[in-house]
Amino acid sequence: MLAMASLQACPNGPLVIAPANADARVDVSLVLPTYNEAKNIAAVIDQLVPVLDAVPNLRYEIIVVDDDSPDRTWEIALGLTDRFPQVRVIRRQGERGLSTAVIRGWQIALGRILAVMDADLQHPPEVVANLCKEMLRGAELGIASRHVEGGGVSDWSLARRIISRGAQMIGFMLLPEVIGRISDPMSGFFMIRRTCIEDRKLSPLGYKILVEVLGRGTVGWISEVPYTFRERVEGSSKLTNRIYFEYFQHLLRLRLYLLHNSSFFRFCVVGASGVVIDMTFLFLLSDPKMLGWGLTRSKILAAEAALLNNFIWNDLWTFGHISKHQTTFGQRVKRFLKFNAICLIGIFFNVVIINIEFNLFHMNRYLANLIAIGLVTLWNYKSNKEFSWRVTAKA
Repeated sequence: MLAMASLQACPNGPLVIAPANADARVDVSLVLPTYNEAKNIAAVIDQLVPVLDAVPNLRYEIIVVDDDSPDRTWEIALGLTDRFPQVRVIRRQGERGLSTAVIRGWQIALGRILAVMDADLQHPPEVVANLCKEMLRGAELGIASRHVEGGGVSDWSLARRIISRGAQMIGFMLLPEVIGRISDPMSGFFMIRRTCIEDRKLSPLGYKILVEVLGRGTVGWISEVPYTFRERVEGSSKLTNRIYFEYFQHLLRLRLYLLHNSSFFRFCVVGASGVVIDMTFLFLLSDPKMLGWGLTRSKILAAEAALLNNFIWNDLWTFGHISKHQTTFGQRVKRFLKFNAICLIGIFFNVVIINIEFNLFHMNRYLANLIAIGLVTLWNYKSNKEFSWRVTAKA
């Protein structure tokens, strides 16, 4: 255990987690966000400390982040630091909200593993040991889940169960690549490896921070451990309809963020610029009012012009996070040759499709071309992602 200054200054500014200090000797930093939890804070820390002490060789800290509670929860937590020197306390003033409180706690944390749980004893402290073991085994995200075998809820009404599952289903519809990876996206009881979210600007809304860190972080191995959600004994519940409304707003915000940062979305935007070039060249070369060349020859030249445009922008933007580390002329030529080879297969399919549409079905040449481009876009993206830029990343 490490003796530390107890009352901590609250960070301000952007919600960004810095990399761990190389000299820090803490494995797990567990944040307890609180507001009016004076009746629970001593009990939860009393139960947490022996659980964490029982994990072999675990170095940890507990950070209480209190939103300047009228019941002075922060003061009670501060009074526990003489007995538990591994406890640190932030009295946060001028800012409110569970998710941002968690991040402010993580910003002062020393651990290479960042954790959060409720301070109202609805999250059983004994489950923390199981999460620690999973993280020390190498998991990047450890989640206490109510929806895996052995987990559950205590005395929830049918209506509350339906609302919770409905919220999860809507989340899956909006963010399948995020929500679909875990069984309990509404969980506020988890641990995440610091490197997965460091230097990422977080923008949570409401109470459900798990979806935020999973959506904006880079998380590989996920481990889930069961727990049974308990009913609150002391204090009042903070669950309101507003929490679910903010959850849906948060999902939409993440959807827009992930769409903008999606390599497939960028690939399609670049492809759209290529379509303009392709269509322009096809018109100039094949239209009877212009050069009037044959459709096949015109299509090949138009596609090659678009291909060159697409490679340049994909290399700079779509896969720029990879190509910026491989900047020599030879490396760029290699990527271009791979890109060209893969897209030539796409061009072949494109030419076949446009001729079938134009010659057999007498479709308008420009509509036929647009349909053909759409059909080969997915092929081009998946193949180039796997071969043209993947090898560069490993080189």
